[in-house]
Amino acid sequence: MATDAGQLTSLPGAVGPAVSPAVRARGLTRGFDGRTVLDDVDLDIAAGEFVALLGRSGSGKSTLLRALAELDDGVAGSGELRVPAERAVVFQDSRLLPWARVLDNVVLGLGGPDARRRGSAALDEVGLSGRERAWPNELSGGEQQRVALARSLVREPALLLADEPFGALDALTRIRMHALLRELYDRHRPAVLLVTHDVDEAVSLADRVLVLEGGRIAVDRAIGLDRPRTHRDPAFIAHREFLLAALGVDR
Repeated sequence: MATDAGQLTSLPGAVGPAVSPAVRARGLTRGFDGRTVLDDVDLDIAAGEFVALLGRSGSGKSTLLRALAELDDGVAGSGELRVPAERAVVFQDSRLLPWARVLDNVVLGLGGPDARRRGSAALDEVGLSGRERAWPNELSGGEQQRVALARSLVREPALLLADEPFGALDALTRIRMHALLRELYDRHRPAVLLVTHDVDEAVSLADRVLVLEGGRIAVDRAIGLDRPRTHRDPAFIAHREFLLAALGVDR
C-alpha cells in the first residue's frame, strides 16, 4: 500500500496520529504460517538519520525492511506504520535488467524530459561516468551495486532501505562501497535503514544501531563518533564489543 509523505498507513488495530519522523512504527506485527516474526515493534527514524539494523538470521530484519518498503501486501500483520512515498530499496543483488543498458536501468520508470540527464549525473556520482551504454554483465559486482545505488538515489528518496547491499562483495570492494554510500548519504541526506550482519559495517556507517532479537528491538544504541571513524579507536571497539555481546557472540 503506497503512502503519501505525511500520510499514515493504518493496519488492523492501528491507533494514534501521524507524527514528524520519516518512519514511525507502533505495535508493528508480522507473521508467517502461524509464526510471529515481528512482535509489537516500535520504531522511529528521523528525517536524514542513518540507522543500521543488526540481528541473527531469522530475527526478522528483512521482514521489517520489507514492511517499511510496503512490499509485504497480503502478509498477516497489524500495527501503525508511517513511511514517505518517496522511498527506494537496494538489495544484496543489484537486480539490474540484463537486457537493458546501464543508463536504461538507472532511469527505469523515471519520468520527465530530463530523466536521462539525471541518470547520467547519478552514474557520475557513483564513479561510472562513461559506462551509460555498458551491459550489466560487462560490470563487476561492485560496479553493478554502484548502478543500483545510482538507480535508487536518482529519485531523491526521503527513505533509502538497503538490505545487505554489500554482503556478496569481497572485503576490499565492500570498504570502497562503504565510503561511497556514506559520501552519497552526506550529499543527498535521505533517512536510511541499512540491514546488515556486519557489526563493523554498522558502527562505521550509522548514526544509530538497532539489534532485532525475537522479533523485537532489543538494543537501540547511538554511535556518537566523529568521522572519519577507525576500527582502532577505543570507542569504536567498545561499540563493536557491546553489539557483538548483544548478538550473543563471545569474543
